[in-house]
Amino acid sequence: MSGFVENEISVNANGGTEIAKRTLTNLLDPELLSNFQIISSRPRDFDWEKIRVMYFHDLPEDPESAKFRDVNFRNQFHKFVFISNWQYQRYQLMHGVPADSNSVVIETGINPAPIDVFEKKKEANDGKIRLVYTSTPQRGLDILVPAFEQLAQIHPEIHLDVFSSFKIYGWDEADKQFESLYERIRNHPQMTYRGFTKHDELLEHLNTSHIFAYPSTWPETSCRAMLEAMSAGLLCVHPNNAALPESSGSRNVMYHGDYVNKEKHLNTFANFLNMSIDLVKKGQEESIVRFNKAYVDMRYNLQLISSIWNHNLSQLLEQYPTIESRKKPTEVFTYRT
Repeated sequence: MSGFVENEISVNANGGTEIAKRTLTNLLDPELLSNFQIISSRPRDFDWEKIRVMYFHDLPEDPESAKFRDVNFRNQFHKFVFISNWQYQRYQLMHGVPADSNSVVIETGINPAPIDVFEKKKEANDGKIRLVYTSTPQRGLDILVPAFEQLAQIHPEIHLDVFSSFKIYGWDEADKQFESLYERIRNHPQMTYRGFTKHDELLEHLNTSHIFAYPSTWPETSCRAMLEAMSAGLLCVHPNNAALPESSGSRNVMYHGDYVNKEKHLNTFANFLNMSIDLVKKGQEESIVRFNKAYVDMRYNLQLISSIWNHNLSQLLEQYPTIESRKKPTEVFTYRT
């Protein structure tokens, strides 16, 4: 097992975690990568001849993450890679992961949208202001839909495209609990339910859209969907939840969400979304989105992120050059649940 490994969950999935590791596999030095076993979630079998890296994407609240409370289990790895400082700090607080040099934060990389993306929006202008939601439904779609229904009554030119389905993870059955919400979208003349769409096609759609509407109720460890939207020149509306402020550089239309009272969250989001629609109507958003695009294209450029990975892996190879040096104590480990 070399490089970024798959497990029974990830093998059929096409979410942000899977996109990140599969993209990096094609960008990193293959000879260097052959010395590593990089596990992006749910550790299963260890290859004791490889340098073992845990590439964290999950929340510390995930049941699988409880394993990392046990120091003996943690010691099976040579390096921990987190995707945000917020996530790393949460693992320190919840599971006692040390704040030492065995951990590093390497952010998610994206391919920047085309430089002429603003011209693409103008060419595709059909008089509509296009909003998009591009995440799984449990992350705030139940707030977005009623908020949009309210705003559609006063903004006849807005249209919402919803790219949302658990099919992205191969969990078709999980969509059933959201079917009534999907049907509500299908039946509204200013909304289109698009379900699961291939990543390349989704990126093309972003290039001609205007607003990324994301009333996230999920504590994101990072957010590829938001970064890709920023790069594509969309005005992004979201709360200051979890790692979203860190990942966005606090540069978007960001509000303080209410995670106790859903109605209050909905009303706050609707007000900020309404303000954003007015900005696009008046053409006053362009300076904001141009700056945000430049920011994420520089900070999260895949070439930069892959070079950081190559640097860290090279350092680890110098530290653990032989199979013998990579072996760790294989004590029986237990952890609290």
